[in-house]
Formats: sequence, C-alpha cells, structure tokens
Amino acid sequence: MNIAQIENNLQNLIKNFSKDTFIFDLLLAYGLPKASITRLQNGNLNLSKVQGEVSWKKKVLFKPIENEDLHVAITKCKEEAKQEQRFIIVTDYKTLLAVDTKTSDTLDIELEVLPNHFDFFLPWAGMEKATHKNENPADVKAAEKMAKLFDEIKKDNPDNSDEFIHGLNVFLSRLLFCFFAEDTNIFKKGQFTNAISSHTQTDGSDLSNYLDKLFDVLNTHDRNRKDLPAYLNEFPYVNGGLFQHKHKTPTFTRRSRQAIIDAGELDWSAINPDIFGSMIQAVITPEHRGGLGMHYTSVPNIMKVIEPLFLNELNEEFEKGKYEPKRLNKLLERLGKIKIFDPACGSGNFLIIAYKELRFLEIKILVQLQELQKAATGFEPYQLELIPKAQLTLAAQYQPTLFSRIELAQFFGIELDDFAHEIAILSLWLAQHQMNQKFKEVLGESTPTLPLQAGGNIVHGNATRVDWEKVCPKKENDEIYILGNPPYLGGKGQSKEQKDDMDLVFKGFKNYKELDYIACWFLLASKYIDKKSKYALVTTSSICEGAQVEQLWPIISDLENEIFFAYKPFNWTNNAKDKAGVTCSIIGVQYKNANTKKYLFDQNRKLEVPKINGYLSIANDIYVTKKQNPFSSLPIMITGNSPYDGGNLMLTPEEKNELINLNPSSKKLIRKTFGANEYINNIERYSLWIDDDDLEFAKNIDIIKTRIDNNYKQRLEGGDVARGLASRPHQFRYRHQGISSIIIIPIVSSSRREYIPMGLLPADTIILSSAAAIYDGETYVFGVISSKIHMLWVKLTSGKLRGDIRYLTALSYNTFPFPKISEAQKQELTQCVFRILEERENHSEKTLAQLYDPEKMPQGLREAHRLNDLAVERCYRSKPFETDEERLEYLFKLYEQMISEEKTKDTLFKEEKKAKKSKKV
Repeated sequence: MNIAQIENNLQNLIKNFSKDTFIFDLLLAYGLPKASITRLQNGNLNLSKVQGEVSWKKKVLFKPIENEDLHVAITKCKEEAKQEQRFIIVTDYKTLLAVDTKTSDTLDIELEVLPNHFDFFLPWAGMEKATHKNENPADVKAAEKMAKLFDEIKKDNPDNSDEFIHGLNVFLSRLLFCFFAEDTNIFKKGQFTNAISSHTQTDGSDLSNYLDKLFDVLNTHDRNRKDLPAYLNEFPYVNGGLFQHKHKTPTFTRRSRQAIIDAGELDWSAINPDIFGSMIQAVITPEHRGGLGMHYTSVPNIMKVIEPLFLNELNEEFEKGKYEPKRLNKLLERLGKIKIFDPACGSGNFLIIAYKELRFLEIKILVQLQELQKAATGFEPYQLELIPKAQLTLAAQYQPTLFSRIELAQFFGIELDDFAHEIAILSLWLAQHQMNQKFKEVLGESTPTLPLQAGGNIVHGNATRVDWEKVCPKKENDEIYILGNPPYLGGKGQSKEQKDDMDLVFKGFKNYKELDYIACWFLLASKYIDKKSKYALVTTSSICEGAQVEQLWPIISDLENEIFFAYKPFNWTNNAKDKAGVTCSIIGVQYKNANTKKYLFDQNRKLEVPKINGYLSIANDIYVTKKQNPFSSLPIMITGNSPYDGGNLMLTPEEKNELINLNPSSKKLIRKTFGANEYINNIERYSLWIDDDDLEFAKNIDIIKTRIDNNYKQRLEGGDVARGLASRPHQFRYRHQGISSIIIIPIVSSSRREYIPMGLLPADTIILSSAAAIYDGETYVFGVISSKIHMLWVKLTSGKLRGDIRYLTALSYNTFPFPKISEAQKQELTQCVFRILEERENHSEKTLAQLYDPEKMPQGLREAHRLNDLAVERCYRSKPFETDEERLEYLFKLYEQMISEEKTKDTLFKEEKKAKKSKKV
C-alpha cells in the first residue's frame, strides 16, 4: 500500500468515524490483512481481556480513555506493556496520544487531524521512518522534543514581543542545562524532571512560580540560602551567569508541562553540546533566523572542515611519535598553544567539536605515555611508589602529568545575536564538563564542575566591523586556526546594513558588488592569517563559479594566500528543525607554502594535487575574465531578441490561428518564436515580425494595428529604453535573424542535467532573450558546445540562477578554449550532431526537459552524446581524458596559453602601430 492510499484511507476514516471500530479501521488503513483484523475484532488475536482495549502482539496496545488524564494514562500503559507492541495509543476520541516504542517518537494531536500525521504509523505498512545517518540519534531526538516543547509553550503564550521571545529563548537554554545536569552528575539523577513531576500541579498552573524559585536557588550560593524547603535546597549553586538575570517565565498548561517532563525523560548525557545550535534553529522564528544567516551544522560536516584544517596533521604527528615520549610531550605542549577562532560562531558548534576533538587527542596521548611507562618499567602508573630508585629516572621521562593542557581560553568567537552568543559560552562549558568526565573515566582524575566559570572568548558583535586581532590576538608561537560557516546571502538577499558591511570590508576595491556576503569573511581571514595560521570556511559554491571567482580570488592570491584543500560543491544539509539544503563548498586557505600537500575532495574521493585555483580546479591562479568575442575559432554567439512589448507583439497559437483565419495574408508577418522555456518544454509561441517595408500593410489589419498602437502607449509609459523604442512600436528592440540556420542555447537550464538542451532551428525562427543564439554557424559548432568538456567549463564559469546554470556568453562561450580543427574533424562532429538530433526525433513525443532528465534520458540519446563527447575531446588530443579534473586542468592550461598568445599579438600590434606612426613622423 502506498502513502497516497494510506492518506486517503485516513481521511475516509475521519469522515465516517465510529468509536466502536476506530482502532480496526486505523489498522486496515495501513494495509494490514483483513483476516487478521477480523480475528483481532472477534477476540482471537486480542491479548487484552479489558472491554474496549486492544492488545496485538508486536503491533499495538490501544486503550480508550474516559475521565482520566491522557498523559497519565499513556505513561501507565508504557509501564504495563509486555508484548513488545510497536505502538501504544490512548484516546478520548477528541485527542489522540501515541508512542512509537522503537523510536520513542510521540504523537499528541486532535483526532480530526490524524490524516496530516499519516507518517507516524507507517511501520504498520512496512515502511520504516527515515533514519539520520552519521548523526547521533539522541541529538536528533532532543531537537525534536525541544521544538515540540516550544510549539506547546507558544500556544499557551501568544506574546510575540521581542522581549518575551528573548526571555523564552533564555528559558529554553536554562531547561537544556537542567536536563543535561541531571543526567551527567551535576545534579542528582533525574532531580530536575522528578521535582517538576512531584512538586507541581498536573494542569501546569503553578509551574511558572516553581521554576522562578528554582532558578533563584541555582543562582544563590549555598551559604546565602535560608528557610528553603529541602527539595529546593538540594539543588547546587551553579553561577556562571546562566540564571543571573530575571526573565518572565512562560505560562504553562497540562500539555506544555507534560512536554517538559517528556523531554526530561531523554538521556541527555548522550547529547552533543553542539545540539544547542539545533535548538536555536528549532525555536527562533524563521524570519529572525534567516535575517542573521544562522546555520546549525551537523557533526559529520564540521569534521569535513576541521580534519583537513588541523586535526589530520595532529593525528599524523601522534602516530609518528607514538613511541617517543619526548615527541609526545612536545605534542601535548603544542595542543595547549593552539587557538581556534570562529568569526561567525552562532551557538558555537564548530568551536565545540574542535574543542572535543583536541581533548580526545590529548587523552589518547596521555594514555599512550602511560603505556610506554608501563612497558619501560613493568609498573602500572598507580604503582610508581614501588619503583626502585634506580628505575625512577627512567620512569620520569615517561610519566605524564595528568591534567588537561587545553583550556576554553584558547577558543574565540564573534557572534551578532546576543542569545546565540550566550548559548555558545554555555555550550563550550558543557563540552568541557563532558570531556572532564571522559578524562576522569579514562585517566582517573577530573577538574571540579561547579560553580561554572566563564567559558571561551566569545564576543558579541558584527564580525565585519570588529577588529579580529583584538578578539583573537596573534602572539609569538601562537598556532591559530580560523573556521566556521558564515552567512551566505547573495547580493539581492543582503540588507542595507549588510551592503554597508561589504562596502567597508572591500573599501579600496572596485569590482565586488556581485559577491556574496560570505566574501567578507574570506577577505578578512586572508588579511588576518600569517605563516602560523590557516582558515577553512563553509561557503556557497557560487564564490567558486562565474563572475565571483574573478572578483574575489585574485585579491586573496595577491595577499600571498593559496587554497590548500577544498571540497568540490556538494549538497549540504543541517540539523535544523526545517532542514535547509544548499549547494556548498569547503575551502581551506593558508599563507603560500610550496611544500604543503594539497587535497581536493570530490564526493568520496580524496585527491592529492599540486595546486587548486579559485574554481576548485587543478590549475594555476588563472581567472577567466569576460570577453566580447570568442578567442577560439568559434563563431559569434549573441543573446536573443528582447521584445519590450508588454505582450503586444507576442501571439499564442490560438491568437495566431484567429489572426490568419480573419486575415490569411497576415501569415507572412508571423514567425515561430522560442525562448529557453519554450524550446526546452516544447511550448508553442509566435510573434509579429514586421519589416519597415511591411508596416503600412500591417496597419491595414485591425488586430495588428491595435497591437502596434498599444505597444506605442506601453513604451511611452516605460523606462528610458522603452521610450527610446516608441518610434518603432511594430518591432522588437533587437532584430537578429538567421539566413541559413540558428543554433539556440537556453540561457537558464537545470543544473541536474548533464547537457544543456541546445538545438538547431530554421533560419526564420525568432529567438527571445531568454536564450542565446549562433546565427548561420556551421553545424559542427552544435557538437562542440553540446559536449561534456564544454559543460564542465560552463558550470565553472557561468553564474547560477536559483541553483540552475545561467549560461553567460562573455564568460563561458567566448572564453572557451577550443583549438583550430581540420575539415575532417568538422565532418566527424557534424555526423555526431545529426546522430543526436536523430535520437531526439525517435522520441518526438517527449519534450527536451523529459529527454534530458538525467534519470530518464533514453539510452540511445545518451550514447549519441557519449560519441560526440569523444569526438570533441579528440580535437584536443588523441589520448582520452580519464577524469573531469584532468579535462579542466587541460582547459586551464590551454586558456593560459591562448591568453598569453593574445597578449603577445596585442603587444606586437601596438609596437607595429607605434613604428608606423614613428615612420610617418
């Protein structure tokens, strides 16, 4: 049974609702066998003897409720369930509560909206819920619980003022601390959740007052507490500023109180402190989140940044010195001097993971030193007092001092949002507590937990305006790594303040207006680093594509910086409540160092390469600049015709037929017309194409005259360009047309496609400005620009429009390095073109959008393109290319060579011109 059927079944269930058969109808809706349901209904399969109750082994425990709190009832059912039922359901037939005993997911809804939550019971239909690969399941579960809690509290507290929302966020951060504390030996086990459950009313009416008192207690030193009841006095003094300020505590109801208790029942000791970032994503308003450009980044993605930036090298150093105590102790000292700096730290998740990984490495080193000591002396560390005096000297060189060299003071950040700034500090402290516990578990010692101390050097401010050297001062022998996931924001998405930030950061540079906001961080980091510091940032792939490359990367190169590792563009998701998916790259930059190994990551491949340029290709720092004409031997390509007509010169098929039926002679004024969308999706369109010689004839046709007159008025009321065209309202702005044929190139095409669907059209076709055109070009050119190697160049050099490829003639076609070829090669390519067109014709019932869908492309068409690709690549060299990296490396070398030749020609031309002028004189 598919999802659509299940959803439809649930809608029918609610529409024809019956209390007596509800649970059986629900099971049938998910396709469970009718015979089994009949047996269940008759009692043969029902293990429960209670009237109205249904217990089906491994499937469900269902209990209708009257005059009892549903939350209390489902808690009892969970405790009593003995048959490994997958789902526990209780309902009063107005509200339904359910628990998935395998995943611990919960459902708490009005019964009438059950069809909206069809996915909850999908395991009955044999469809398990999606799992979160590579993520800690506890993190994901905590995020969901906190999001649900926020939703419940918001229902009870409709206040949307900034003050209340801020107070609510602080309240949630305090809850998170308390949940964490009661599962990690800071509080007694379950102390916070049990206190709420035991000392507040089930309807939630007194919970606000209770929490106000508790938060005061947590902020009060033991010696200042007087006349407190024991259950409050048992809570320790926390300090650290978390409970210092007074905020209005939300009002609670039965549901929101229960949501707190449900969240507290999770095992928060398994939570990564970086989940706090996901909490923020889950609870703050989408507008607030989008405005600040905040992103919660998953741990596996953070590791893609920190491993090649510094962690891999540190681990390699550990492995090299594994049996050398002096070398290991030197590595320990080095760890104590490293600084980690995130200048857009959000809630601190990059800093937290970096901190934890350094602490894990430190523990590994200390354990290894103990093992070496044991091997050298024959004694365990705790038996040192038994070592004979003669062996003490030997033991001393192995004996590590068991304390952590890594302090929170080594971690630095800048964050614009005050709440995220506070959370980053708290999150770092929680990470420290976790690692102290781990340190104690492995090595037997630990640092005291309470009271909290200030954690990390996290500054509240705008990173584009704060002096980074004041936030994270560079001192002699410092080893500094800058990292993070700054806000992206393209030019159109930037606020006025952010545009001002760009102007400030790029002051003195002319060409930066097209850059994404994240370019500020790249430039500031490039100015900051020196020979002992590096940086790696997560970025939208757009700064490595199109015009942005030319605007940004030459500046970075001029600052004596180079890319030493990069991840090619990949789909990036995060752990936010509403996951945001974008195409990202990760780029690591260092001060130029010819001896450093460089790595390029592409999907699951890690390539050691000699160099990486701003396009994330294996090439020198060569950046493609716009050209007005092709510098290869290819014909000129121009943008199609802009109507500027308000629709008056365009015709639908119906309008065209009506016009011809009324005036058959008007046929000569009508042309078939294509833009990108019309061509790719086979949409029929026409336009009026009127030469000056035909104007009087056209005006004698009433329909056409009316359209010309309307266009005249429309242009007069338009902008400068439109008004300039008012004198010829019968014509498009441009009037490009072919003599023999036209090659059409859609300007915007889906980035999913392996090839842009280009085409050959009759000469009398009109091309609109959403496409480019080559007029009267030789047929073989179609094969060249439809090839894989050209597509690679296009994807690097063209821009993006909402993630789709935006073909830029000046950057992608005019700059494309293509050698001069023989007539025989042209003939071979022409045959390849005809083969492609023939395969398209074999599927004439399909649009080009369907034919070029990468998952549905016909095999014959795919093979025709493959043969064309091989033929085009043989124009470059006889040996086939093996990888895309190899293709691009070859293209960049050829581009560099052709640019050099062009400059030489220009120089010779200027010298010749100067000589002629001198001779005349």
